[in-house]
Amino acid sequence: MELERQLLHKNREIGRAFSQITLDDDYNLPDFKPDLTKVIRERGEILFEEIHVNNGHVWFKGTLAFTILYRTDLDSKKINCLKGEIPFQESLSVDGAGELDPVKLDGKIEDISVSVINSRKLSIRSLVEFHAIIEKPEEESILTGLKEEDACEVEKEQMGVLELITDKKDTLRIRKEISLSSNKPNMDEILWSSVELRAINSRLKNGEIEVTGEALIYVLYSGAEEDDRLQWFETTVPVQGAVECNTCEEALVYRISAHLAQAGLEILKDEDGEERNFMLEMVLNLAIRLWKEDTVEMISDIYALDRQVTPRFKTSSFEKLLLKNEAKCRISDKIEMDDMQEDVLQICASEESLAIEQTTVTEDGVLAEGILTVELLYLTSDESMPLGSKRAFLPFSQMIEMPKTDGSVKIHLDGGIDQVTTVLSDSKTIDVKAILSLNLLAFEEQEKQLITEIEEAELDLAALQQSPGIVGYIAKDGDRLFGIAKEHHTTIENLMETNHLTNMFVKPGEKLLIIKTVG
Repeated sequence: MELERQLLHKNREIGRAFSQITLDDDYNLPDFKPDLTKVIRERGEILFEEIHVNNGHVWFKGTLAFTILYRTDLDSKKINCLKGEIPFQESLSVDGAGELDPVKLDGKIEDISVSVINSRKLSIRSLVEFHAIIEKPEEESILTGLKEEDACEVEKEQMGVLELITDKKDTLRIRKEISLSSNKPNMDEILWSSVELRAINSRLKNGEIEVTGEALIYVLYSGAEEDDRLQWFETTVPVQGAVECNTCEEALVYRISAHLAQAGLEILKDEDGEERNFMLEMVLNLAIRLWKEDTVEMISDIYALDRQVTPRFKTSSFEKLLLKNEAKCRISDKIEMDDMQEDVLQICASEESLAIEQTTVTEDGVLAEGILTVELLYLTSDESMPLGSKRAFLPFSQMIEMPKTDGSVKIHLDGGIDQVTTVLSDSKTIDVKAILSLNLLAFEEQEKQLITEIEEAELDLAALQQSPGIVGYIAKDGDRLFGIAKEHHTTIENLMETNHLTNMFVKPGEKLLIIKTVG
């Protein structure tokens, strides 16, 4: 028997693992850096250098790159910056992981703290979470037809599925020159800088993926003039670019995550030879997944009248799109300064990061809960400590509507920051308003019995002759006309003709006359 099959591509999860570790190290200031009296601000970033899978383990090594803004003991230059790294090497256990299996590894800094041991030595402590997911691409073979000469009775079923057609990573590079505004003095040294993505959107076009949004740039620098030692500059830069993708079509279902992997600012001289320009270089890592919605007409059961035909089944899982929804979450909150902190004269910069801590499927939809972290740099009234910082954690929750379903649901929720404003209400209070973007992609999982092979044998004529030629049958709940015909060795066509049926559906309690058919 010659079978016709359709191949569907999907990913099968091999396993996942989670680990939480503490990176703790002492760090000595380089000789060219001035003594440290107080830490103003610190931040860190996880950078992976090597990742490989072997014998059920994901092995990786990298560095925790940290940046510290601190107060010095120099009257001429009270603020300075320090950069360094702490190396690490770890492993995660994932049962069934093989050497060639692709792995997605993420490192997240939950907390980082810096304490002063002495003026030349720091203690750096960071709590880091590592997540690893191993998914293996595989093909699912679905029986869709037989050669015309194979005289078999077949039952077909239409199944809506999502086929994974692209799962890859790409990069988008942006390079742009930025000039200081005319009211700002020339630069001497960059003390602190940040680059943050805002309102990032992706759109599929034929053959490419377009990425748009903006980058919020903040720079704290020492002025070149003696009376302008501490300055700050803020601007936005449009993010616009495209990456090639041969499988792209506008109608596809997609999930594209953009992550700022690298951002650098370099001081440049302008046309007059003055240091008033920056060169911004950004690298965005794009995680791209594309699915195609399809309807497959599969053979769900089969038999023959002239021979014994036995299908063999296996249970397989498929996904279909339940919902793609983009929701906006608005936050309005206050940040109260501690009594021990200096009064705020002016906010210099506000840096934000978003973390979705939990997603819960409820009767009303998907409840997303998370934290918006706000890091402030501000000018103080204390001349000995002209710069201060404040970190605040603002919780949020948002219900995203989703259709009810009896099956299991797989949730993908990505969050982004569209806009944040911080306004000084008084010297101890800051009003915060934010708009967050929550992009929900929900898949309904469905299990199907697939025919893997069909065995053929000669018809058992003795058993067939012993079965009655005419049967009166009362339909039960869940009966299918195909199943009744198969069990009593006849065809659906004969059943419908004998019982004057106008459609393929049979009601519980309906009486049928069945006449055995011999092929």
